[in-house]
Amino acid sequence: MIKDAFYGTSNWKIVLVIVLMFLNYGIEARKWQILINRIENIGFGKAFKATLTGQAFAINTINRSGDFVGRILYLQEGNRLRAVALSLIGSMSQILATFFFGFVALASLKFSMSSQLNLLVGLSEVWQNALLITLFIGILVFTIFYYNISIFIQFVEKIPFMTRFKFLIEKLEALHWRELTRILCLSVARYVVFIVQYVLLLRVFGMESDLLNIMMMVSVFFLVMAVIPSIALAELGFRGKLSLQLFGLLSSNHLGIIAAAATIWIINLIIPAIAGSVLILGVRLFKNKLSKKQLD
Repeated sequence: MIKDAFYGTSNWKIVLVIVLMFLNYGIEARKWQILINRIENIGFGKAFKATLTGQAFAINTINRSGDFVGRILYLQEGNRLRAVALSLIGSMSQILATFFFGFVALASLKFSMSSQLNLLVGLSEVWQNALLITLFIGILVFTIFYYNISIFIQFVEKIPFMTRFKFLIEKLEALHWRELTRILCLSVARYVVFIVQYVLLLRVFGMESDLLNIMMMVSVFFLVMAVIPSIALAELGFRGKLSLQLFGLLSSNHLGIIAAAATIWIINLIIPAIAGSVLILGVRLFKNKLSKKQLD
């Protein structure tokens, strides 16, 4: 079955998943470009390279939180620390999209697959409802915070010991709700790309189930992955186990489920990280040559 997936008539789906990987990081690069243009004008190509370089750093950090380290290498030294705060907005928008669609999917599955979901989460009806209410309140609070980040910044700036760090966060105050909405829409678009990629791979590896149920289960999968701390380089086993628990409710094709989880991990995380590592080497070589010229 695995061989047929790569060499059979459906192998175009794997090619499409790889193409969508470039779209995925292209959308993320556009988000970064929009945000960072607040402090420094960079082109899309440079933003794309920065995003891949960030992935090389992120793969060894919890929930890929260290991606900003690679991104700021492409900025002028005076702008690097200020860029960290702006990068948080991009991350917040992606988290918001993940939690919102995960909540919708979890609520929908609760009514359409209540008995199977009871076995999966191991919670009574009361605790399941409490979980959904907590998620809803959390998403609502997070959305309010996201769209009122300037108010929060103004409050932080009034704290005496934070005065010296004002220059790091002052650009966040100027973010208009239109820009924040634009960033959020790009995050939603990226989320849709993730969903399509996973559905295509599950299909190509022989998982036959209702398309809507698969999409909702993928959304729950991303929600759990966002909540539970993990390191991308070492999370393949966890991804496989979680995939079996979730998609196993829809199909008994365990081999196909594991294959899809492993393939999406390689395409979306490992390949970009390798590309980013090559770019890091290029940046270092360029800086070394520049230093030698200055010494000469």
